[in-house]
Order: sequence, then structure tokens, then C-alpha cells
Amino acid sequence: MPRLYVATNGLSVWSSNDLGQTLIRTGTGHGMYSGSQVWGLAPRPATGELLAGTNSGVYSLDRAGARWTHMPSPMDDAALVTALAVSPHDPNVILAGTQPAALYRSDDGGKTWRKLGVPMKPYTNVGFEGATTADSSQVKHWTRVTQILFDPEDRSAVWAGVEIDSLWRSTDGGERFERVTEGFANDDIHGLAVTHHGKRKLFATTYGGLHTSSDGGASWTPQKVDSPWVYMRSIAERPDFEGVMFMTNGDGPPGSHGRLYRSRDNGVTWEDAKLPGELESSCYFLAVNAADPNLIFAAATLGQLYRSTDGGEQWTALKRRLGEIRAIAWMPD
Repeated sequence: MPRLYVATNGLSVWSSNDLGQTLIRTGTGHGMYSGSQVWGLAPRPATGELLAGTNSGVYSLDRAGARWTHMPSPMDDAALVTALAVSPHDPNVILAGTQPAALYRSDDGGKTWRKLGVPMKPYTNVGFEGATTADSSQVKHWTRVTQILFDPEDRSAVWAGVEIDSLWRSTDGGERFERVTEGFANDDIHGLAVTHHGKRKLFATTYGGLHTSSDGGASWTPQKVDSPWVYMRSIAERPDFEGVMFMTNGDGPPGSHGRLYRSRDNGVTWEDAKLPGELESSCYFLAVNAADPNLIFAAATLGQLYRSTDGGEQWTALKRRLGEIRAIAWMPD
């Protein structure tokens, strides 16, 4: 049975071996503190491990799903690990993103790490309303890496989104990155996806809507979506690679309303996927896996979980509610 993993902000990682019908929290005795803030999950298919980014560094869950092992790194005490990605071209190459925003790289499967010299802003002063200080420019909102994306068909191409410091693009496999702003309405980048249907197409979800790129991420074009809200979070192609995509949406962070959108034409047009019931916060996260393209999970920020077993045509609201969800993933047993 596939295993679902749900990362939370302060209640560690929860798991399910019955498609989300029941969820069990990871106890401290399994190697990760049960009160951990966990903001990033990344399956490592070559080894069967699951990687987690937390407020105390990077952890690896063994193939049996029984124990977490801490992977020492320079991130342990310096930053919150908010994004992780394993290269599809080399399972030993792992990139990690943090808050304050920075990128770290391992070339030996997580045994050693080095900080990349990417000049991301550690904090921003924008976005504060009614600041209580006399000079609001002194208020620091820490930036964070929201997602790292490797192109599965081009080992030289890697992208990283930052909240709030725009998109960062690498053309050398993730060693050096340059900041991209052309076409973006704001610097608040949330989610990334890449598809290959005749040619490469990139997607970026932002605070101000969906953007697409046809030139490898050098420039971007806003795309209108028929939604009452422009706040977009996650985006993913169904891994049968037939051009069916899903994107999460809501009225803000954490929001009071949300929707899941579906595209059947490689992101050209979008329709409401009609999650059952009422979403009580923005729809934020998606979990897909090539092991079964028909099994898809979605999550709202404040704990609601949904499951589809038919490729996203019909959805079931799961009974269990959690606190603030920060990432979801599923892996084959």
C-alpha cells in the first residue's frame, strides 16, 4: 500500500498506510522530535528514502518508514530548511533551500553539504501593513526558498523560487544561479513545474497569479485563470505526462477559501476540479508519484486533506484534520 506523508509546522511528520484514512504522528523515539517544524519533503526514488527539511536540519527516513536519521549539515543551527530536491539525473545530487533564503548542495547523497554563493536576499521589508515601529524599513521579513525544480530532460537546467526574492535560474546543473524578474508582477514565487510536450514549458505560481515561460525561464508571461483569487501555490503535471495538470489556489495565506484547478491541455485552460465540501483555507499542496499517476493528494493550509484514485476526476475529503500543513508526499511501499 502506498504511504502518505504530511509535514506540519510544529507537529512533525504524519504518515498513513491506508491512503490517508488514518494518520499517525512520528514519535520522538523514531529519530525526529515530535514537535518539529517540517517544511519540505522530497522522495529519493533510487534509495527508497524520504528526505525532510526541518527547523533542525535535514532528515532521511529509511525505506521501511520506521526511523528518521539526521543528516548533519551547515543548515542545522543556521536556518530553517524549507525546500529539498533530488536530481533525477544523479541521486547523489541534492539541493536544499532555506529560510533565510539560501541554497545548499550535496554531491554525495547528503553526507556533506556546501553553501552555494547565490546572492539571495535574506530578508525583505515589503508586505508589512500597520507596522508598529517608527521606521517600518527596519522590520525584517525573512525570505525563504519555496521550491527547487530539476528539469528531468535537461540536466543543466534547475530553478528555485523564493518568497520573496523572485525566481533563480541555473544553466549549469545547479552550481550557479541568476535572478530572473522579467515578466513577473511581483517577487513572491511559490510553486514551479516543467512540462515537455514537443517543447519545454515552465510554470510558476505566485502571489499574483500563474506565469509561464517558453525560453527556459529567462522571461515570463502572466496567464489569466478564471478564479476570484490570484493567489496560487503549488502546480504539478499528472505523472502519466499526458498534459493533465493541477494547481492550488486560494484567497491568501493561510486564507479562508480555496480551490483546486485542473488543466487538460498542458496548462492552456483551467477548470475547477471541484473538491468536495468547503475549503476553509487556501488550497496549498499537491502530491503525485509516477508509481501510480492516478493517485493524487491535495491539502489545504490549515489541515484539510483530499484524495483522488482516478487521476483527479473525483475527489474524497479525508476525515483527519491536522494543524498547519507545510508539505505532502507519497511513496510506493
